[in-house]
Amino acid sequence: MRAGRDIPGWPFEDLGEFLRFLEQRGHLVRVREPVDPYLEVSAIAQEVVRREGPALLFENVQGARFPLVINLFGSMERIVWALGREPSAIAEEFLRWLDLVRRPPTFRTLGELFRLGLRLWRGFPRTVRRAPVQAVVETPNLRDLPVITCWPYDGGPFITMGLVVTHHPVLHTRNVAIYRLHVYDEKTTGMHWQSMKGGRAHYYEAERRGEPLEVAVVLGCDPVTMLCAVLPLPEEMDEILWSGWIRGRPVPLVRARTLRMKVPARAEFVLEGFVPPRERRLEGPFGDHFGHYSGVQPFPVFHVQAVTRRERPVYPSTVVGKPPQEDWFMGVAAGEMVGPLLRVLFPSVRRLWAYPETGFHHLLVASVEERHPMEAMRVGLGLLGQGQLSLTKCLILVPPDVDPADWSAVLATLWDRFDPARHLTVLPMAPADTLDFTTPTLHAGSKVILNATDRVFRARPWPTEPVPPSELPWGVRATRVWPGGHLILQVHGLVDVRRLLTEALAHPRLRPFLWVWVVSPDVPLDDPTLLLWGIFTRFDPARDWLCLPMEWSGLRPLYSTPIGVDATWKTFYPAPLELPVDVVGKARQRVHRWGLEKWAPQGSRVDRR
Repeated sequence: MRAGRDIPGWPFEDLGEFLRFLEQRGHLVRVREPVDPYLEVSAIAQEVVRREGPALLFENVQGARFPLVINLFGSMERIVWALGREPSAIAEEFLRWLDLVRRPPTFRTLGELFRLGLRLWRGFPRTVRRAPVQAVVETPNLRDLPVITCWPYDGGPFITMGLVVTHHPVLHTRNVAIYRLHVYDEKTTGMHWQSMKGGRAHYYEAERRGEPLEVAVVLGCDPVTMLCAVLPLPEEMDEILWSGWIRGRPVPLVRARTLRMKVPARAEFVLEGFVPPRERRLEGPFGDHFGHYSGVQPFPVFHVQAVTRRERPVYPSTVVGKPPQEDWFMGVAAGEMVGPLLRVLFPSVRRLWAYPETGFHHLLVASVEERHPMEAMRVGLGLLGQGQLSLTKCLILVPPDVDPADWSAVLATLWDRFDPARHLTVLPMAPADTLDFTTPTLHAGSKVILNATDRVFRARPWPTEPVPPSELPWGVRATRVWPGGHLILQVHGLVDVRRLLTEALAHPRLRPFLWVWVVSPDVPLDDPTLLLWGIFTRFDPARDWLCLPMEWSGLRPLYSTPIGVDATWKTFYPAPLELPVDVVGKARQRVHRWGLEKWAPQGSRVDRR
């Protein structure tokens, strides 16, 4: 099916066109009541996104000159509308093009190759002389923008949906990505360039040369480009060109007023400025997508020297925190768009699924076809060396007939195909996400690979009955059993978890289990989303995994079952994210009054086909 054929007006040229399209379909609600950018917008947005509710256009944000739109991509339906087709179809189109290039041509394939090549050529960005985004040029005053404060202990207001445009100082290649910007005053923000990100690589080269790096922050543009900014593309691959290829028409660019770069001509705002070398300022804390506050760290500083905008612009924003949030849908779409491209490097990979419940980087499952001895492990190690996949904490390898997105099926596969003595690999020190608060040092932590592609003989079925807390060591308040012999223990807040776990692993009732997970009292056992969140965001494998007894074969540890995992909140962790009760109550009242409490979208939260 031709992209966007059944979507009137696609591809949308700018944010305004997309908003009008959503409003016509009941997926945009205008809010004319005054709202407070401090916590209230965040609380309302979270109440709506949990219902897969509509985008919200706040027209009266207190203290700001401009309206704010949030939850723009808070459903898979809106993402499909934005892209013109299912996200997975984009990867398949690109793979089809690669397949045509490397095969001997035929008359039929030459025609198809020509059409795909023509679409790529049409997608090259074009330069225009006049642009809506430069209708007004102003002296910077970031206080005029409706920048929100998402969580009560955030270091201040943060720009959360800014597309940061940089160029490599030597290669001149472009990178577009979304980084948070801590607003310090009217003209300066933090620049949270994380490890393994393209903008950070550009700044590294500029700083090495002792030069400031020119930066443009684009606030609001066509929805395809906004989604392309979150893609984990290979380094130096141009997101603007990728957007043009998806759209089938170019993204119009205009030369910035004070910079030597070009920016999207139909954006809402552009903040033009630079990041000087060797200047750092404390950034944070900030409630991030792992559901806790990231710490205060020195980061580079962005100096805004000019603001260009439309005559009547709309400011885009988003909230990150405990799942589900808007980034759930954006991250799933990004994985479906680029995940299949890894088959070019790893032909035996059938599908990948990074679990949004865990912040994506903490749990990745890959289905692999073993065509050669130990191919699954070769693929696993290779995946952990690819771009942002190198930030993965827990990688599980399953056979090709297992759906990686079906967590119950993955757990059952671990019972049938996983023996820790042979199939558990621990990497005690490797790259880690900048935001991972469980690691012993910034940017470095441990990883595990669970290879569940082999066959294991077990003489018994997995246990299905939970063990009552009364039969376990003191401190256990509730239990739950997952498929595949996984027991979850919820413990009281004041308990020696390592001692409890050591006693539990030796308990006769727990010996039949494959895994014993220990979680804190704030993790509800009956909520599948928060349970995955509470487990996989709160452990460092090398420090928090335990098995008894353990033997050695030379330098190789021989792990045994059951394996215990201390996934509790530790005192040296940052606090989990919570909004004040009165703010949440007020937000729920407003959602009810606006008729959004029972808003019913089509489809489910995530299509895990």
